[in-house]
Amino acid sequence: MERTCPECGEVIKGRSDKKFCSDYCRNAVNNKLNKDSNNNIRNINNRLRKNHRILASFRLTDGKTKTTKGKLQDKGFDFEHITNLYTTQKGTVYYFVYDLGYLPLDNDFYMIVKRE
Repeated sequence: MERTCPECGEVIKGRSDKKFCSDYCRNAVNNKLNKDSNNNIRNINNRLRKNHRILASFRLTDGKTKTTKGKLQDKGFDFEHITNLYTTQKGTVYYFVYDLGYLPLDNDFYMIVKRE
């Protein structure tokens, strides 16, 4: 029984469990599946990546540092877009963008932390 590539229709040669005729076809199918089909999703993902880059731009000493809200805003940080919250046993809430987070402090200061 001949198997054909779901992307281009070519006959598949090689291993019996092979699904695509080439790396090109395999990548093409996976790129179509993983494409952000919705502009809103694409925009949110871009915003999250930018927020992560901004947090990563601060030099962390021992996994943390302090900065001001103004410095974050000057770099274009958007406080509306985070990936998750972490609440400590004491009730302190950290806001995370992937592995980097921030903790609002007094007087518009923020502590930036990295989760290990």
